[in-house]
Amino acid sequence: MSEFLQEISEPVAAARGVRLLLWRDDLVHPALPGNKARKLKYNLVAAREQGHHTLLTFGGAYSNHLAALATAGRLFGLRTIGLVRGDAPDASGLAQLNPTLARAAADGMELHYLDRSTYRRRAEPDFIAGLSARFGPAYVLPEGGTNALALPGCAELVTEIRQQTEFDALAVAVGTGGTLAGLLTGLAGWQQAIGVAALKNGGFLRAEIDALTQQASGQIFTNYTLQTDYHFGGYARHSAGLLAFIEEFRGRHGVLLDPIYTGKLLFGVLDLIEHGYFARGSTVVAIHTGGLQAWAGWQQRFGKG
Repeated sequence: MSEFLQEISEPVAAARGVRLLLWRDDLVHPALPGNKARKLKYNLVAAREQGHHTLLTFGGAYSNHLAALATAGRLFGLRTIGLVRGDAPDASGLAQLNPTLARAAADGMELHYLDRSTYRRRAEPDFIAGLSARFGPAYVLPEGGTNALALPGCAELVTEIRQQTEFDALAVAVGTGGTLAGLLTGLAGWQQAIGVAALKNGGFLRAEIDALTQQASGQIFTNYTLQTDYHFGGYARHSAGLLAFIEEFRGRHGVLLDPIYTGKLLFGVLDLIEHGYFARGSTVVAIHTGGLQAWAGWQQRFGKG
C-alpha cells in the first residue's frame, strides 16, 4: 500500500463489513500540504500566464488558505497580499498576531484588515477594482481558494487514489465545497462521494458545489451526498466529545486530525458506517486534507490540543 494510503481498523467498520482507508494528503507536499495546494496549482499557472507577480486573497484570522497562499508566494517568489476579516492587531502590541497570521507574515504576506461589513463586499466587481487601484495589478483568489481553476487540481486526487486501490466511495470535509466539487469532476459520475459539512446549516453548499462543477465541466453530478449533521455547532466550533474523538483516533492510528475539518469528517464517516450507510463489502476512502496548522491557533484560543 502507498505511504499516503493507510488502513484504518475500527471495530464498527469490521462489524459492518466496510473497509476504511485514509488518504494522507497532509503528507503529499511537505511544504504545502493538503487540498489548499491542489486548489492553488492551476491558479498559479493562470497567474503566471497572465503575467501577474502578485497574489491577493481573503480569509479569516485562522485561515488555512491564507497560510497556504503565503507559503506558495515564498516558494515561487510571488508577492502575496492577505485581506483579513476582522480588526488589526493593537498598535501598542498588546494584541499579537495569532500563529496563523504570524506564519503568513513570516512567509512574506502583506496583511491588511477589513471590518466585517467591508469584507462582505469581497466578491463585488467594484470592490475588486478598488483593490487593484490600491495595491496594483494582482491575481485575485476568492476566500478558501475555491473557483473553477481549483477543481482540476482536486480532481487529480481521484486518479492518484485509483492508482493505489479500488474503492466504492470517497469522503471529504466540506468548507466552501471546492474540494468535493473537484473530486466529483474526477469521478465523472463513477463511484460515490460523501461531503461532511464543517459548518452549521450547510445545506446551501449543494448549490455552490453544483455551480462549480457546471462552470468547470459543464455538468452537475448526482453521485454525491452532503452530510450536514456533523458540524459540532458550526465552523471552528467544537465539543469535548469531538476533541476526545480526535485524541482517541490519534492514539489508535497515529494520525493527528484537525478540529475544524478532518476531525468532523472521520467522526461523521464512522457514524455513517455504524448506521449502515455503506453496503457491506464497500471500500471507503476518507481524505485527510491537512489543515494541521490550525492547532497552534486553536491552542492559543482555547488552551487545548
